[in-house]
Amino acid sequence: MNYNGLPDKSGLYDPQYEHDACGVGFVVNIKGVKSHSIVEKGIQILENLVHRGACGCDPETGDGAGILVQKPHAFLQREMNGALPDSDAYGVGMIFLPRDASEREYCESTLARVVFDEGQTLLGWRDVPHDPSCIGPLARETMPVIRQVFIGRGKDVPDADAFERKLYVIRKVTENKVAARKLRESACFYVCSLSARTIVYKGLLL
Repeated sequence: MNYNGLPDKSGLYDPQYEHDACGVGFVVNIKGVKSHSIVEKGIQILENLVHRGACGCDPETGDGAGILVQKPHAFLQREMNGALPDSDAYGVGMIFLPRDASEREYCESTLARVVFDEGQTLLGWRDVPHDPSCIGPLARETMPVIRQVFIGRGKDVPDADAFERKLYVIRKVTENKVAARKLRESACFYVCSLSARTIVYKGLLL
């Protein structure tokens, strides 16, 4: 053992690759059956991981928590009044945006331009319902606008894996363009997820 309490380098093992990580939990149905109970159990895991991360100087602000789930196609289709295509034909992004209207418009229009440049289709936006009373005052002071964006799969994208790569490119190009603009509320722009398979809900909470 070395002074860090880790095993010495041996064979293919090298202690320099050891890393600490936040608490993580997984809930799955091994038969692939979707159900709301899986989401409820995932939230229960978050509640049980009180020790997972740091707390701020007010008792309700933490360093963040979240949950990743399969894209809820039926739910999103209802929320968008049936305007979405088949599940494999679009991706959904969870986007944090600046509260300033002009800066928010810049971020949204930049994303729209990148989607167009990459040969995909912007299908629309959805405002995400949220309850600010659940977070602490420090988090509330910096809380962004939260919206979901829907991106249709272009005809030139051959399969689901290629579409995931295309969505990744859209995300990174948009992030780089917004960062280069150096907005006053640049910290409020963040792409939590952009995928045709999964979606991430997260917040600066315990």
